Amino acid sequence: MKLFLINVLLALTWTAITGHFGLLNFTFGFILGVFTLYLIRQQVGSVGYLPRAYRIIRLLWLFLYELVLSAVRVAIMVLSPNMNLKPGIFAYRLKVDRDFEITLLANLITLTPGTLSVDVSEDRQYLYIHAIDCSDPDATRKDISDGFERRILEAFR
Repeated sequence: MKLFLINVLLALTWTAITGHFGLLNFTFGFILGVFTLYLIRQQVGSVGYLPRAYRIIRLLWLFLYELVLSAVRVAIMVLSPNMNLKPGIFAYRLKVDRDFEITLLANLITLTPGTLSVDVSEDRQYLYIHAIDCSDPDATRKDISDGFERRILEAFR
């Protein structure tokens, strides 16, 4: 976020130096700022915010993919003649430890059809999840760990 603000300031500086405050000139100054910050990335101590934006977009695409996939799974379960479901609640051990990351993971799980985040343990080590079909909680844990949680860690650390 800090680099983004620096980039906006660089773009404003560019428009002030050129004396033309149009949108096209500001955009050009912003692009110059991106390249400038990329060139001095080691001195600033960060790789920049463009790789992070890419990782956040990957998290968004994963969520959309999981949303469609789980919606189809739930629809198939509901429309099948014999609903052989085993609903239940299981504990998921968290790798994320920041409040924002825990909240984001819980919301992504809740927004995905068939699962619902119920509670977080007081020590913030476990997330309790209700699944419409809890016949294989270990597979669900692995899906969450390899999917949402891994992408959250990639995007925000």
